[in-house]
Amino acid sequence: MSHNYEMIYILRPDLMEEQVQQEVNKYRDFLLDNKAEDLQIKTWGKRRLAYPIAKHQDGYYVQVNYKGDGTQVAPLERAMRLSDEVIRYLTIKLAKEKAPAKTSEVAEPVAIEA
Repeated sequence: MSHNYEMIYILRPDLMEEQVQQEVNKYRDFLLDNKAEDLQIKTWGKRRLAYPIAKHQDGYYVQVNYKGDGTQVAPLERAMRLSDEVIRYLTIKLAKEKAPAKTSEVAEPVAIEA
C-alpha cells in the first residue's frame, strides 16, 4: 500500500549551484531506485533560516513529494544524516485525501429570523 510523503531538506549555503543540483539528483535517484512513484521536486533556492543551524544563517531549501510504501524513508534519512551537505531534513506522511462530497448531499441554505 502506497502513502504520500513530503520531505523538505536544507543544504549548506556555501555549496555551488552545480553541487546543489548534484545533491538533488543524488536523492532523486535514490528514491527512484527504491521504487518511489509520482516524484515531484521543487528547489526553493537559497533562503534565510529561522534560526542558525551549525553556524549557518542561510540554506538551500528543497521540497520532495512522492508516493511510496514507507521502506524508502529510513534509508533516505540515514543517507542525509551521514551527509555533510545536508544540515536539516524532515519527512512527513501526508493524510489521505477525503473524497469530495456529492452535490446532492449539499445542505440547503436556511433563513434565520432575527
